[in-house]
Amino acid sequence: INIDDCWENKPEAKDPKISGELRSADGMINTNKKFPDMKALADYVHGKGLKLGIYSGPGPTTCAGFAASFGYEDRDAKQYAAWGIDYLKYDWCSYSQIAKDTTLAEFQRPYQVMRDALDKVDRDIVYSLCQYGMGNVWEWGAQVGGNCWRTTGDITDSWASMSEIGFGQAGHEKYAGPGHWNDPDMLVVGLDGWGPALHPTRLTPDEQYTHISLWSLLASPLLIGADMGRLDDFTLGLLTNDDVIDVNQDPAGIQARRVYNEKGVQIWVKELSDGSKAVGLFAADDGPRTPEEYFRWGGDAAKTKVTLTARQIDFEQKITVRDLWRQKDLGTFDGSFTTEVPRHGVVLLRVAAAR
Repeated sequence: INIDDCWENKPEAKDPKISGELRSADGMINTNKKFPDMKALADYVHGKGLKLGIYSGPGPTTCAGFAASFGYEDRDAKQYAAWGIDYLKYDWCSYSQIAKDTTLAEFQRPYQVMRDALDKVDRDIVYSLCQYGMGNVWEWGAQVGGNCWRTTGDITDSWASMSEIGFGQAGHEKYAGPGHWNDPDMLVVGLDGWGPALHPTRLTPDEQYTHISLWSLLASPLLIGADMGRLDDFTLGLLTNDDVIDVNQDPAGIQARRVYNEKGVQIWVKELSDGSKAVGLFAADDGPRTPEEYFRWGGDAAKTKVTLTARQIDFEQKITVRDLWRQKDLGTFDGSFTTEVPRHGVVLLRVAAAR
């Protein structure tokens, strides 16, 4: 359970709930009146069998203008440990006022400072770097002690945003693995937005299947941003399909790679710990189809025929195929498997060598 911004006090705030002394006399950060006892909150969350995350940044203030950690990194890490925090999202934001330039060293510096502070406390705290992919953070996030790092700017609940971010992770797989993960941002399903004015996601059902499938293949952190108290049956089904979650949580921790990308069709494959492979067949094209394409795809403008060959995913001829969303074994196939994929949709498979 992650607390994002706005738990701290805010400089010069007029609202008494978020105003007050930013820090105590010994420099320890204070919470505002909406979070009167962070230790009790952490104990409550832990009592539910869950873990608790918190938010700060390396600049003087957070993205929303609340007190952040610049100059107080050691004290903040010590406070998080005392409260019982398990996860820290560390958001760049106002550090732009501090950074001398846009060199790689300057991108890395504040994250190394907080890593050193976290290493001094007697608590394991997952360290999430949030700086929107600047300086190709996936290439060096692990070097500064990051456990995960945002590879992109903020996602929105649109096909353009989700698909660009998700499919844009191709090539990043060699930098990910257990203990250090690429993070293409939170899930935008269910009731989405900020504050009380939430709205149903603008992604179509097929686009939502693509979203969850792709993030699972990417071994991405699955951060639910929806109102958990108002999940409809469809969204609950998206988030609780054991076959799909198993792909994301596979202990080998291998991120999927893209093996095919032509005319809007993409095929992604993720190696799994038992020797099988998770495969995503995506129909990601955006534009109108030509008459030739209508003919090629059997005349159905809404669906695309996609063929997966065993050799594309390094298997011999005979393969077994399971549809993970439908939780249904589809049988044994000799050399290839063909199916129809809805526009902006996906067929998510688990493929193994036939015995």
